[in-house]
Amino acid sequence: MAGGSDVAEASSLSCLQCGKPANLQCPKCMELKLPRDGASFCTQDCFKASWSSHKSVHLKAKLSSLGAGATGDQKSDATTEGWQYCIKKGQARTPKLPYFDWTGSLRPYPISSKRTVPAHIDKPDWANDGIPKIEPNSDLQHVVEIKTPDQIKRMRETCRIGREVLDAAARIIQPGITTDEIDRVVHDATIAAGGYPSPLNYHFFPKSCCTSVNEVICHGIPDARKLEDGDIVNVDVTVYYNGVHGDLNETFFVGNVDEESRKLVQVTYECLEKAISIVKPGMRFREIGEVVNRHASMSGLSVVKSYCGHGIGELFHCAPNIPHYARNKAVGVMKAGQTFTIEPMINAGVWRDRMWPDGWTAVTADGKRSAQFEHTLLVTETGVEVLTARLPSSPNVYPWLNA
Repeated sequence: MAGGSDVAEASSLSCLQCGKPANLQCPKCMELKLPRDGASFCTQDCFKASWSSHKSVHLKAKLSSLGAGATGDQKSDATTEGWQYCIKKGQARTPKLPYFDWTGSLRPYPISSKRTVPAHIDKPDWANDGIPKIEPNSDLQHVVEIKTPDQIKRMRETCRIGREVLDAAARIIQPGITTDEIDRVVHDATIAAGGYPSPLNYHFFPKSCCTSVNEVICHGIPDARKLEDGDIVNVDVTVYYNGVHGDLNETFFVGNVDEESRKLVQVTYECLEKAISIVKPGMRFREIGEVVNRHASMSGLSVVKSYCGHGIGELFHCAPNIPHYARNKAVGVMKAGQTFTIEPMINAGVWRDRMWPDGWTAVTADGKRSAQFEHTLLVTETGVEVLTARLPSSPNVYPWLNA
């Protein structure tokens, strides 16, 4: 949560997210004694919306304090040694160092080395050094882009590839396989289609997809832990192809899953479907959260507030910001030609989250399970097109779709 600061000084600063006068400061930046002009926000909502990109500032500061990242060789070491990856960022992927009050039974396991991408694959600007250059400073962080027919055509193709990649991952999910094996399938399928796995090295993320098991809400790092009978696992895939990104995720059952977890996953699926059903020109973005929250609450479940849907296209993350909770303050109305994700994260217990020491893995504060589904959407003149929709060839993994 963004903390307060000297208002007189902050009033001359601009919000990193929307450009308005800022009077809040990122508490982590204050702790690290970083410049205030790079850590100012006007509201908590803007702070939350900026978090996925802003936190890389903290990583860079930690790298500097460790004496790493000063030379090309050191950067290379830090981004190619998968198992040591988070340790070199001043963070940990071991249950022993540092001490951490784990909220559930899941623990981090070793991470394999960074996977390679062939030279002929077109890459986003963070592929080599882990730092997005165009995205953070783009006007599209504040203005919702209306896509051109050419952009829409490219996004349809990229999103179809993303769907096929996620389907490939879904087919191998069973007890005994590791999330690292899921990552390998995602990586290889993306490369085979001529795409780049967008998460790979994005703000130093070490893998080609996110795999979030049980109490992990989002951004779980694929590792050597074997999936167990009764687990649930979300696989979040984003593909960069022909200059645009396509983003989607689904939560899967591993073997025989208990009834409570089945209900959690089905209700989360329904939350996304109900949210998509209201997308059309003239609808306010903030209404999405009302729809999601209403359905989740009726089932006794809670909605995560720390992570939101987002605009997408030639940028991985941009405006609009799409909160999934009720009484949110999302600005603006939908217009034909806009593309964005809706990706509700629904918890079996409390909505609050905690961050693992690796700096990525967000887990439920009470250790209970969480589920998520995501689509990339295009607002049309008459409603909505689900660009990442399931295909006739998609694996039949959800019993309620057969009803």
